[in-house]
Amino acid sequence: MFIKRFQLALIHTAVAMTLVPINSTLNRVMIFDLGVSKTIFTLLAIFPYLLSPIQVAIGSFSDTHPIFGYRRTPYILAGLILCVLGVAVSPQIAVLMSENFTLGVVAGILAFGMWGMGYNLSAVSYFSLASELSGEKGRGKTIATMFTIMVIGLIATGISLSRMVPTYVPETLSRAFIIVAASALTLGLLGLFKLEPRSSQLSSTSRSETYTVKEMTSAITTNPVAKIFFVYLLLLLAAILGQDVLLEPFGAQAFGMTLEQTSRIISISSTFTLIAFIVAGFLDGRVKKKYVAQSGNLGALIGFIIIVISGMTASRTAFYIGITLLGFGTGISTIANLSLMFDLTVPEKVGLYIGAWGFSNGLSRLVGLLMAGSVADLATQLTGNALSGYLVVFSIEALMLFIAAFMLYRIDVGAFQKKAHEPSFTEQIALNAQ
Repeated sequence: MFIKRFQLALIHTAVAMTLVPINSTLNRVMIFDLGVSKTIFTLLAIFPYLLSPIQVAIGSFSDTHPIFGYRRTPYILAGLILCVLGVAVSPQIAVLMSENFTLGVVAGILAFGMWGMGYNLSAVSYFSLASELSGEKGRGKTIATMFTIMVIGLIATGISLSRMVPTYVPETLSRAFIIVAASALTLGLLGLFKLEPRSSQLSSTSRSETYTVKEMTSAITTNPVAKIFFVYLLLLLAAILGQDVLLEPFGAQAFGMTLEQTSRIISISSTFTLIAFIVAGFLDGRVKKKYVAQSGNLGALIGFIIIVISGMTASRTAFYIGITLLGFGTGISTIANLSLMFDLTVPEKVGLYIGAWGFSNGLSRLVGLLMAGSVADLATQLTGNALSGYLVVFSIEALMLFIAAFMLYRIDVGAFQKKAHEPSFTEQIALNAQ
């Protein structure tokens, strides 16, 4: 099973790698070097997450429509190819926008749309395959392997990009993106090789249940703890993920960092995220999950505060300390909250609740990115200072983390389980009628 876990991790890493050039290099080039509006860039960046509802349809369709006897592999392959094509052509957005803004926006929609469709196609398929191949007892190890190797891949990709693109030259940028795309495709194909057995060999019980949006909404709104956790995840992830498109241009704006230096930010942050994974794994079972999650939340919160201070004092040292704490806190928070998320389910409706938490994740990315771009632009216009736009956003994200940290204390797993197992109104009528 170790080989299959490793192959699944290669696929997960391949898809994640294709986002790194966009969120750690292209964003810096377009926002800082070319002066493209942060709002315009984030509108393009959220486009893939607007497509996320199709994951439900893709998952259900692939359950019952195998291609050449395979229920997941063709969809993963199609998604991987779209992600690779999206990242390969994305440097042309920067070139076109500098020459013809309208044409550049159209190209951006196409490139981000390809990546987004590819991500949604592949992600739901390889996570479904991971669940099927691992079984209930092995899912934890599989997820841990996938995320650990993914972070290592992100570190390597960030370092490679910083060396390949020390300064913005359109030809160099395009060549570097194509190299990343080719590397991701190679890793993904290695991961897919003889990974999935034909569908007839998979147990029918492994096929996921499907639920309507109404059922998912009802599961959240009728359970007070589920409502709190949904909002908690939304605030937490919107804050942590919203900074993705701003850290690199902020480094350039605040400290005059080169493209080579800003491209390394994701490697530094991801290194400490990886260390945090190891620490969180050691603490698992030894310390209460909520305590571990809270330490991660507060670590990320302090990281944002230090980043704001670094911008106000022009201290590059403080900036590096801030992104280190942000990366470490994010890693601790990710592992602990994933574990807490699995506790906030019921065995007979795992798909329903995981779908709800997944929806919160997608919504938080959309809200976080859109808020980051639009608020940064608005603050810049009101103050006439480009740096203040970044600082306002990071301050708001710190506040969101503070509210989330407060909400965590109100999340009671026992109360959730008790309410989740109570019969519904219609079930109570049926029981009384017997």
